[in-house]
Amino acid sequence: MTRQKEKSGRTAGKSKVSESELAEMTVAQLRDKASDLGLSGVHSLRKDQLVHAVAEAMSGRSAPRPRRESDSGGGIRGGKKSSKSLKYAQEVTSPDDDPERPGRSLATTSHDVIRQWAEARNATPATVEGTEHGDHLGVLRFDFPGYSGDKLRPVDWDEWFATFDERGLNFIYQEERSDGSQSNFFRLENPNREDA
Repeated sequence: MTRQKEKSGRTAGKSKVSESELAEMTVAQLRDKASDLGLSGVHSLRKDQLVHAVAEAMSGRSAPRPRRESDSGGGIRGGKKSSKSLKYAQEVTSPDDDPERPGRSLATTSHDVIRQWAEARNATPATVEGTEHGDHLGVLRFDFPGYSGDKLRPVDWDEWFATFDERGLNFIYQEERSDGSQSNFFRLENPNREDA
């Protein structure tokens, strides 16, 4: 038996799914499977790498640690309500990560990345007044200079990030538009709820 066949056989051990069977899935299906298995950092992987990562996780050899809502290491939070824009966004886990190209959709949960992005635009953390739930912050926003259309109330970074993590949100954003100019586009998404 060749080494590749031995590897596929071992992978199929617990999961009864071989890498060749996984390879028949689309990249989007593999990303969904990886998300269901609790894998993070998979959005930048090539298809062959995704196949291997999913097979490893299914075999139990690299039992992934499920992401906690308080994790802030940058990995994207997955869920049943994940949008297509999240699935196809480039995952960013560090302020040192660069977009693959201008206009690229990016996603992160990294507090450092989010704060650096906002501060580069002189934006400050805020919540929309009237959307609070008791003592809890309401809708999270950034207050950009000259764009305070909503009734925004300033909050400190600790409170903003605590709410961001508590709600299990992802930060989907752009660094720059396709023409290279700075972009202020961002969206917060809870991959487990339609009404995030």
